[in-house]
Amino acid sequence: MAGQNLTLLTDLYELTMMQGYFKNKAQNETVIFDAFYRSNPQGGGYAISAGLEQVIEYINNLHFSREDISYLSGLRLFEKDFLEYLESFHFSGDIYAIPEGNLMFPREPMVKVIAPIMEAQLIETAILNIINHQSLIATKASRVCYAAKGDGIMEFGLRRAQGPDAGLYGARAAMIGGCVGTSNVLAGQLFDVPVKGTHAHSWIMSFPDEYTAFKTYARMYPSACILLVDTYDTLKSGVPNAIKVFQEMQEEGIPLTFYGIRLDSGDLAYLSKKARKMLDEAGFTDAIISASNDLDEFLIDSLKAQGAAITSWGVGTHLITSKDCPSFGGVYKLAAIMDINGNFIPKIKLSENSEKITNPGNKTIYRIYEKNTGKVKADLICLVGETFDENQPLLLFDPLEPWKKTKLAAGSFYLKELLVPVFLKGKCVYHSPSVMEIRQICQNELNTLWDETRRLVNPHKVYVDLSAKLYDMKITLLDQMGER
Repeated sequence: MAGQNLTLLTDLYELTMMQGYFKNKAQNETVIFDAFYRSNPQGGGYAISAGLEQVIEYINNLHFSREDISYLSGLRLFEKDFLEYLESFHFSGDIYAIPEGNLMFPREPMVKVIAPIMEAQLIETAILNIINHQSLIATKASRVCYAAKGDGIMEFGLRRAQGPDAGLYGARAAMIGGCVGTSNVLAGQLFDVPVKGTHAHSWIMSFPDEYTAFKTYARMYPSACILLVDTYDTLKSGVPNAIKVFQEMQEEGIPLTFYGIRLDSGDLAYLSKKARKMLDEAGFTDAIISASNDLDEFLIDSLKAQGAAITSWGVGTHLITSKDCPSFGGVYKLAAIMDINGNFIPKIKLSENSEKITNPGNKTIYRIYEKNTGKVKADLICLVGETFDENQPLLLFDPLEPWKKTKLAAGSFYLKELLVPVFLKGKCVYHSPSVMEIRQICQNELNTLWDETRRLVNPHKVYVDLSAKLYDMKITLLDQMGER
């Protein structure tokens, strides 16, 4: 995506609305849009922020080329003066975001755009496309890694991804979520992440016999020798032949620095325990047993509970597509409009569904941590400019059920503001860490969650509360709307 012009990666109505604002210049006020989501993906207790670096690349390369202008002219929807305006278009606004690798929770702004409405409207679709996809896959990966309880997870879903971009940026997001490597070589090159892999069944089948195939591969890659043992018969042929090759290399003084077997079919719990016994009895107690075959977090969790002797997992289709929850559901809603005096007038969207009623105004987010544990207590959405004293008690309440309240004692908590400036007046002011640095940030963030929030089924909810000032503003607007 770096250097690629994705300006037309947008929905047509963004451009038709832009022309409408252009023709009615009094309507091109500076506005605030919030990108947020309403429920955690995969039925989980949290989400992981990912994709910000690609948003930055998109904004930095945002311009209408001659070919773009020619194409739009041919649609016969846009007038000459508007197309002339697009020739010199550039983004001039501000963008704030939750940095990649950080935890996110429902209804809080993951990206906030402050810009003239023509600009803010244009970038809606691409921001949602990028953030929704990568946050979804990063969150899925973190769940898979949690189920593995410290075992390495390798992402290898490229061939099952919905196209090259989904495979490439899905691999990036999977690394952020905690995977130790990817099979995607282009992702390895572009994002400087570890690439890993073994061989296919076709390698075994192309040789006269399994033993010869194993021996040939092991001698070529003694420092990365994971042999696929289920082509013919796992326990009667595959594992014995692998052991024979390992013994021969040992006798010849060829060091096996990273070696073992891979299972890709059958009863993985049973086969892994039998294979472990065979390897141990042969003296190869440090041999790795890896497994694949349509794994996800629930199957891995089940296999771990059954005592499977697997310590490395290859996860493809279910991870790269987030098969049980294939979309993230992020939305982009107007929150405020600037008046002629430079003040933001809050705006709110009504709905029959209370979960879809938006939070108005120019907002930021504070994460509240318990001082004695470092664990997340809650998130607090408030208006920009509000301050909170960690040395004073803090009263929190559920915005949907405000009678539910929690009072935090003075000195028992600390705060961290989540939204950081990314663009100011059209200039990028944020430096993206490397993918592996973001991965470490993510691991640190996940460690601030209680295990009850990370469990795969029926997780404990992290509360996202509103400040009293923001809550009062929201209720006032709802009352005003109800009187119309």
